[in-house]
Amino acid sequence: MRVTQSPGTSAGPAGSAGLDLNLLVALDVLLEEESVRGAARRLHLSEPAMSRTLGRVRRALGDPVLVRAGRRMVPTPRALAVRAEVSAVVERARALFAPAEGTDVRTVTRTLTILGHDAIAAAHGPALYARAAAEAPGIRVRFLSESHVDAPFLREGTADLEVGVIDTVAPEVHREQLCEDRMMGVARAGHPLLEGELTPERYAREADHLIVSRRGRLHGPVDAALAERGLERRVVGAVGSLPSSLFVIRDTDLVGLNTAWGLPLARSLGLASFEVPLDLPPLRLGMAWHPRHDADPAHAWLRDAVRDVMAAGGNAE
Repeated sequence: MRVTQSPGTSAGPAGSAGLDLNLLVALDVLLEEESVRGAARRLHLSEPAMSRTLGRVRRALGDPVLVRAGRRMVPTPRALAVRAEVSAVVERARALFAPAEGTDVRTVTRTLTILGHDAIAAAHGPALYARAAAEAPGIRVRFLSESHVDAPFLREGTADLEVGVIDTVAPEVHREQLCEDRMMGVARAGHPLLEGELTPERYAREADHLIVSRRGRLHGPVDAALAERGLERRVVGAVGSLPSSLFVIRDTDLVGLNTAWGLPLARSLGLASFEVPLDLPPLRLGMAWHPRHDADPAHAWLRDAVRDVMAAGGNAE
């Protein structure tokens, strides 16, 4: 795909040499790999050819794009600023020139990015990677952890699919509810709280609590439910992901929360799960994506795969 301009027409750094849109593909891969060697492998080029392409990209952007930092290369601030938009433009171009129907995902070579809680990758990643290997071996699935700040990741193309508790209100985003989950308590095996009848009073007063919050919050629905009973628990801290909380709980007397589909993670660490003696709201898990992906066969495959593995995980108990 190549767009050229007539001589004498200014095109910024590219000038009259014209604008080669293939450079966008190269830039997209270079920023993903952060390596000339990795990009050359992905694009089936020799390293010298990829180095020359990087030089052309640098001239077109008027920026070094990737710079040496020790033994690796890192993107410049300018490259980081345009990374999401470059990825989105390349994806839209692929969709424009792809066959309208009948695409065999076994022949597709793509990287698809899922944004979600770390527990999504920990609980469902194995099944999703196994399905990709069997059905779409050219598709690479990349998980990104949720950020502590809200940003239009789907609109900007930073992520292709968001999975988990979807709280975005962006009108252009498509949402689909997948299942409902519930919060369970989790503690080390043999914890004193697990002996005898567990009441709200004992739950609040006989243990210190650890919260999972990507924003570092020290309160949540459990605290609201306890407050309705005139109770308050002692929260000693917060961590950003559920898997990390399970390791902390394993080696302390802290009590935490888990999801029902995350129970296998807790069991693998020898942790005990229990019903929280409170009326907690359900967790409505779903997925969200930008409508530009609606007709994309690779993205449709990803949505189907996530839908199936999430349903299978929810029925595991």
